Amino acid sequence: MTTASTPGIASVPPITTPANSLAGRIDALPSSAGLWRFISLLALGGFFELYDLFETGYISSGLLAAGIFHTGSAGAFGIADQAAFASATFLGLFVGASLLAPYADRFGRRLTFMCALLWYGCFSLLMAFQQSAESVIFFRFLVGIGLGVELVTIDTYLTEWVPTRMRSKAFAFSFFIQFLSVPAVALMSWWLVPQTILSLEGWRWVVIAGALCSLVIWFIRKNLPESARWLAQQGRHQEAHQVMSQMEIRCGLTPKADFPQDDAAAQLPQRGRFREIWAPEWRKRTLMLVVMNFFQAIGFFGFGNWLPALLSGKGTTVTHSLLYAFFITLAYPIGSLICSRYADKFENKWQIVGSSLMTVVFGTLFALQTNPVLLIICGFLITYSNAWLTFSYHAYQTEIFPTHIRARAVGFCYSFSRLSTVFSSILIGLILEYAGSQGVILFIVLSMLVVMLSVGIFGPKTRGIDLENI
Repeated sequence: MTTASTPGIASVPPITTPANSLAGRIDALPSSAGLWRFISLLALGGFFELYDLFETGYISSGLLAAGIFHTGSAGAFGIADQAAFASATFLGLFVGASLLAPYADRFGRRLTFMCALLWYGCFSLLMAFQQSAESVIFFRFLVGIGLGVELVTIDTYLTEWVPTRMRSKAFAFSFFIQFLSVPAVALMSWWLVPQTILSLEGWRWVVIAGALCSLVIWFIRKNLPESARWLAQQGRHQEAHQVMSQMEIRCGLTPKADFPQDDAAAQLPQRGRFREIWAPEWRKRTLMLVVMNFFQAIGFFGFGNWLPALLSGKGTTVTHSLLYAFFITLAYPIGSLICSRYADKFENKWQIVGSSLMTVVFGTLFALQTNPVLLIICGFLITYSNAWLTFSYHAYQTEIFPTHIRARAVGFCYSFSRLSTVFSSILIGLILEYAGSQGVILFIVLSMLVVMLSVGIFGPKTRGIDLENI
């Protein structure tokens, strides 16, 4: 039984989901090994998205050492190449999330997801063999397009297959797997970046490792089922019933009788329009998510991508800053795993507010530290709060739009997190140069305060709401 509510619209009476409906069958799936294996397979795609995003900060020192990147106005575009590299990444992510993610609503979650993963792997591999800053940055932009499509599709895919009672816990566990990539890329960079192996600089091996592993995962996951909710919404009733039955068997259940032809999922329009996300019932949610995504990305990527540089600004050497960053980034998977224990017990909107507040508190303390141990502790807690924030808002933004516009709406709103990072990457580089690490941390703290206010005041409650009753 659920209650749907929309900001500015009166609450409707509780709605009972019929047990023989598609939503009822999905909600009846047990917390089985089969379901968690499915969640893990999806999360492996996100593993490489985050691996690639976080390698931005870690391989830049290797590109500088190799003479490919230059600092300041000597860079290829008149700015530091590291800033242009980060900006190109997020510009590609913006294009992918805003312009191409809507294809997941048109062609399906599975096909879009597999194409995006293949795109990322191929262009990432090509980037590893470029010899000039311009070509590295260009291929980085192409890699970003694939990544922008992929993560939006994963979020939509996961939301539509997981029972209502498990959504937040599933997202937390998914990000536990995805965030294992962050200490992995930090450790690999610490080990490989200073070296040259087989005449290839270490930064190239960091990129090659991610690209090759993503292509292996592409073959492993070719047999993932399409979203049954999407199939039903497209009028492909028999296919929806077939994949639903396969999922029930995967979870150790006996397949149930076919759901009705007039199931709630089948009543949605087959194709959504961009203008629908601005309809009166969705407009406030769209604007709230645009603001949240724009500012949360400054806090998340501002700290994550610039962590080695921030530590270097505190007086540590490059080698030590990469090693310290490895210990700090352990909080990403550890935080997500711990959060999975209580993720379903609280409203996602309040988890977003709480995690942002935690970043504000420990970000302020980080700015005041010079002792290496205290730097690592404060950095670890900032990273923990970022992990908590990430799974909360990824689950949250997929819960507040209907199936026929879900990927389109989430892609549009999520793309603003990428757009903000295009500019904030350059801005943080300038702040770091002229105001130091403390100036960057202040910028991050103020951004997280905006996240707290936007979601806390304007965000709807979603806990326990069925996707068909949004």
